Amino acid sequence: MNILDAVRRILLLITLPVLLVAAWWTATANSTDFFWPPLSKILGTFGETWFEGRFTADVLPSLARLLAGYLIALVLGIGLGVAIGSVRALRAFLEPVLEFFRAIPSPVLVPILMLFAGIGSGMKVLVIVSGCVWPILLNTVEGVRALDEVLSDTARCYRMRPHSRLVHLVLRGASPQIAAGARQALSIGIILMVISEMFAASNGVGFTIIQFQRSFSIPQMWSGIILLGLIGIALSVVFQLVENRLLNWYTGLRRSQRES
Repeated sequence: MNILDAVRRILLLITLPVLLVAAWWTATANSTDFFWPPLSKILGTFGETWFEGRFTADVLPSLARLLAGYLIALVLGIGLGVAIGSVRALRAFLEPVLEFFRAIPSPVLVPILMLFAGIGSGMKVLVIVSGCVWPILLNTVEGVRALDEVLSDTARCYRMRPHSRLVHLVLRGASPQIAAGARQALSIGIILMVISEMFAASNGVGFTIIQFQRSFSIPQMWSGIILLGLIGIALSVVFQLVENRLLNWYTGLRRSQRES
């Protein structure tokens, strides 16, 4: 990619956000509505609200719970997905149960999880896991089922060791769909991170936003919403960097197929 293409891509990425911020700034510049303060006032409270004590007390604990729940969901989703996708009888046996639990919204499970896991960080991590695991699991199952039968037969003929077959054929072949499920799970995890902190919590971004709302600290409440958006952007960028690194072989293959 040359410099001109890089500049063009950056401009495409930032144009819409800049326009939206400009529209918000203009629309609220002279606002006297208590619940819709000017964007300049919201941004003026952003630094002192989140970077003077609350970053370590609220933001970092929220990110730690999100990371823990997301990683557990990755391990469970990929592990169970590979097993279910590889064994047809197991898939047929578990499919009704999986569909039942998948249809239950994760926020509904919060009161139930509070009964068993208490109101600490463990409950919040479990809420994140309960929502993130499904897109990873289902995409992994479909990715394993869609493996090229010729490659599977070749691996069987050459008597590949189970570990080598798992790593180099199954996981590698299903990795594009696993990545798609992991990306969906990340956005779900951020939502559940906030929801879980709105129930019997003492810290976290979701807890703090609710406290601002209840105390009518509206600019601070809006600053928390902006913070969540920035966290989502940052995590998406990190995910894309990791995805590009792990799926470099796949993107290169697709590129060569389009050019041929």
